Amino acid sequence: MMSSILADLIRVNLAGAVAVLAVLLVRVPARRLFGPEMAYALWAAPPLAALATLMPPPVVDGTPPADVLAHAVKDWPAPALIVWAIGAALLLATLGWAQHRFLKAARAGKAGPSVVGVIAPRIYMPPDDGRYTAEERSVIRAHEHEHVLRSDPRAGALAATLQVLCWFNPLVHIGVHAMRLDQELACDAAVLRRRPRDRCLYAKTLLKTQLDHQPLPFGCRWPAKGLHPLEVRVGLLRSPVRYDGMTGPILIAMGLSALTLFAWSVQPPDPRHPAPVIEMWKAAQYRTVSVMLVAHPTPDQPR
Repeated sequence: MMSSILADLIRVNLAGAVAVLAVLLVRVPARRLFGPEMAYALWAAPPLAALATLMPPPVVDGTPPADVLAHAVKDWPAPALIVWAIGAALLLATLGWAQHRFLKAARAGKAGPSVVGVIAPRIYMPPDDGRYTAEERSVIRAHEHEHVLRSDPRAGALAATLQVLCWFNPLVHIGVHAMRLDQELACDAAVLRRRPRDRCLYAKTLLKTQLDHQPLPFGCRWPAKGLHPLEVRVGLLRSPVRYDGMTGPILIAMGLSALTLFAWSVQPPDPRHPAPVIEMWKAAQYRTVSVMLVAHPTPDQPR
């Protein structure tokens, strides 16, 4: 049982790592061809690929090959799972402490702008101390409100959860770093699609926002050093947001479906044997039933 759990954990990480590598390779070309919002949609691939490895495996007729991964880890599942649990607990505590520090600073008016919360997201604005004009505060509010509309805080919480569960996988942390940048780029594009005349104001406000070192694991915020490079975001503001009709969504949906199907198909097949069940079902269709009719005499007829 424990070896099976450890094998599933390793298989999930392998599928997620392959998906992260695939997204890292195509995210920039997809951004140039179809826009930041379509490029951000690619990050659905790692969780979908990981989830596919936990779905019911394919069924084969006959005896399937043995699960090589489960056999390889059968001698050390307990120590490995204990180490994994300790690492996950430590990372969860670290992220929780960072979240607590940010919320404390936000309540004191020393942090923002940002969106905090998963079930009921809440927008934290910078203090109204004259640093931002009314137009700049309107742009900031539109950006954070767009995060809420797009359910970005929930996506960020899912990413942080995957970091905790896959803490030993460096590609997961690299993927989350790139995903958060693409999330901000997609949010920028969505805001400017609604407010195309505010492009210059948006860029100035973005540059005016001071960079803060405090991380926000469960939420969305404007750029922090090493997290959301300003040069990338401002650079994308120079040209209009590209939209290629349905070509981008169709291609990305096909790619996500193909990757998910591939991750599901490489699982060890189920050891069930469907052939006897099918034969029994076929036999039941042609089963004959003997019926004996007995005539009951009427009251007028002699018995």
